[in-house]
Amino acid sequence: MHIMFMQNGYNQKERDAIIMENKQTRRQFLQAVGFGAAAIGLNGCHGDFASNVSKGINKKPNIIFIMTDDQGYGDTTVYNPDSKIPTPNMERLAEQGMVFTDAHSPSAVCTPTRYGVLTGRYCWRTRLKRGVLGGYNTPLIEKGRMTVGSLMKRNGYATACIGKWHLGMDWSLKKGSKRQDEETIDFTRPIISGPDELGFDYSFVTPGCPTDDPPFCFVENHCTVGIPDMISPVDPADEGRKLLMAPGWKHEKVDLTFEDKAIKFIEKNRNKPFFLYLPLSAPHIPWLPPDCVKGKSGAGPRGDLIVLADNILGDIMDKLDRLGISDNTLLIFTSDNGPREGVNGHKSSGDLRGQKGEIWEGGHRVPFIARWPGEIKPSTKSDETICLTDLIATCAALIGEELPSNAGQDSYNILPALLGQKYNKPIRQATVHHSGAGVFAIRQGEWKLIIGTKGAGYHSGVESEDIGQLYNLAEDPYEKNDLWDKRPDIVKRLRKLLERYKKQGYSRPM
Repeated sequence: MHIMFMQNGYNQKERDAIIMENKQTRRQFLQAVGFGAAAIGLNGCHGDFASNVSKGINKKPNIIFIMTDDQGYGDTTVYNPDSKIPTPNMERLAEQGMVFTDAHSPSAVCTPTRYGVLTGRYCWRTRLKRGVLGGYNTPLIEKGRMTVGSLMKRNGYATACIGKWHLGMDWSLKKGSKRQDEETIDFTRPIISGPDELGFDYSFVTPGCPTDDPPFCFVENHCTVGIPDMISPVDPADEGRKLLMAPGWKHEKVDLTFEDKAIKFIEKNRNKPFFLYLPLSAPHIPWLPPDCVKGKSGAGPRGDLIVLADNILGDIMDKLDRLGISDNTLLIFTSDNGPREGVNGHKSSGDLRGQKGEIWEGGHRVPFIARWPGEIKPSTKSDETICLTDLIATCAALIGEELPSNAGQDSYNILPALLGQKYNKPIRQATVHHSGAGVFAIRQGEWKLIIGTKGAGYHSGVESEDIGQLYNLAEDPYEKNDLWDKRPDIVKRLRKLLERYKKQGYSRPM
């Protein structure tokens, strides 16, 4: 079933035939593992909780964490057989590994999710209570805070951050300047603080959204690649504004450049354990796909960018195979939050309600596929509720490290689910969701409580603490029947738990 699109060209008729074949074979796979486009998983695992999930794992595995930008639950044929976007490599990964049906980003927008992924801590505990950072903001991750990068580095791993950073940097400033912005930064001097100070041996990143936030430039370790100058960017949405852009910058080549650097890092470190954090730009706006994927989807330029992400995933899988290290590599593919609306009838959120930034499921339920040959059973699925903040606790368990109480405050070890071990209760006690405008929700079992709005929680934000929404996701997975007025007991219980999480500063068992 593995169909490679890669650099080959297809006409409309050929592409439609391939998409139809993907749909048919995908339905067979979904039926075999027990879920389809409309399936919403809830906790359902039983047995004894494994006390030492790393027992029997003798060799430290490589870990690659690939995260797309604004890819929705319905943007891949793995979760949505009717997707108009061919994603054969995501399908290949699913067939060789495990698909999670109930995975969530900690936020419905990108900066706070990235903070949560790297630190295992909800971003609303920081100064950033809503929205995202820009390319000129100072660091959001506090000095001295453990990240998954620093955890792995101190345990003998080579570590790399390649892709969209979007978590702030301390730039060198021109003499006499105190604030940090496009006029005061001295791009000829080294960056003072960035990924390198947070546990990464090597970094090749963009300060903000690669194609949406100036300065448009790469930063390799502590240095900008080329000195940005004021020019008009290619995005028509910028309406002729002059923004800082490095010479030769091309939006279309950003992810291809990230891929090249990632492949080189893998090649260089193939004989020792490595951790690679690879947050891609696709399919974030502006939708400017490179020529190699133009017209390859039935969902417009945005869909073409998801094809690009799928190609990059396939190239990395192929590289691991050629180097003979696939069997010792845990490869995770996911997204930072929900999608923007699809076109041509494509449902980017599948049948879920909501999109990027919103507190409904479509805003934060994301694809999550993991492969580790010999450890994760192929063609399997998990309905376990997980969150992207769980990465650091899972990595710690993998290498036999215990997290200190001041790290990974909202991170749970999901290795039992990944490895198919038996346990008698849900891994997470509860999961907190957060919209782009700062609206909270809390999920426990089948119940999901939204506080402060009767709407999506993105543009309007919190309207009143006295209103909210309550859904039973087991009976109402698409959030159509609000039970706020009918089940005040559930509202009270979940509100109390959320307030406890806020006040005590952590949500994982300590």
